[in-house]
Amino acid sequence: MSGFAAYLVRRLVSSVVTLLGVIAVVVAMVQALPGDPARVIAGIQATPEQVAKVRQSMGLNEPVYVQFWRYIQGLLHGNMGTSARTGGSVSSLVATALPFTLELAILGTVFGVVFGIALGVVAATHKGKWADALGSMIGVAGVSMPVYWLGILLITVFSVDLKLLPVGGAATVSSVILPSVTLGVFSMAVVSRMTRSTMLDTLDQDYVRTVRAKGVRERTAVRHALRNAFIPILTVIGLQFGTLLGGAVLTETVFSWPGIGQLLVTSINARDFPAVQGIVLTFAAMFVIVNIITDLLYSVVDPRVRLYR
Repeated sequence: MSGFAAYLVRRLVSSVVTLLGVIAVVVAMVQALPGDPARVIAGIQATPEQVAKVRQSMGLNEPVYVQFWRYIQGLLHGNMGTSARTGGSVSSLVATALPFTLELAILGTVFGVVFGIALGVVAATHKGKWADALGSMIGVAGVSMPVYWLGILLITVFSVDLKLLPVGGAATVSSVILPSVTLGVFSMAVVSRMTRSTMLDTLDQDYVRTVRAKGVRERTAVRHALRNAFIPILTVIGLQFGTLLGGAVLTETVFSWPGIGQLLVTSINARDFPAVQGIVLTFAAMFVIVNIITDLLYSVVDPRVRLYR
């Protein structure tokens, strides 16, 4: 087995162990509910017969380890259980909502990466000047603003006052602009701060000074410095993308975006715990996949990096 294959197998095994831990937690969530979980899911007005039927259908009368094993068996067959709210498959609900969340996270990440790197590079190359101060102000503001407040502010300005963009929903192509920008602002702030920090360290290296001494254009020197400083930036980008996948809950709620975040809120309000379990597991799986892809991209960005021997 090659070094790359061995490394990939190790990462996949560790990821499976992580997901098994998440499954154990989401199964224990039902057991941790105060009172009878079946009564909570069935509703206060349900008869004892209806509660017993819910308990039987969800396997809540079985020991916890049996429920855990049955849940894993269902996952191996692509079955996350049955929604207590709709009576349909949780897997189908997640599959319908997931593309909307991925679209939002990808566009938000692209926005954050493009403007964040540009802002960080400008701040680093103009250290101590007004551009650096402006970049720092934007970075602090982007990190500090809650996404729901920013979302409401954008709706007020661009939808209510200027009437340029839809208030919410996903009926038109332009509907994705405001929620993706709302998500992307936080990512932009984090990426810009990391870019500035790593670029300042790299621009002080001897090889950059040598390049400048040889008369190479400043733009070329900055481009080479950015490439060598990109590993920490890539790490932040990967973490931000995973965070946007799970952190889109508030944004999707504000903009009524039909993604997994909105589905999670709806399921919680309806006490649809099988759906909540499936959504939490989906979030965890996506975050694990993003981390693996980010690690594999290290050697692509910088050939000197070797993740395996």
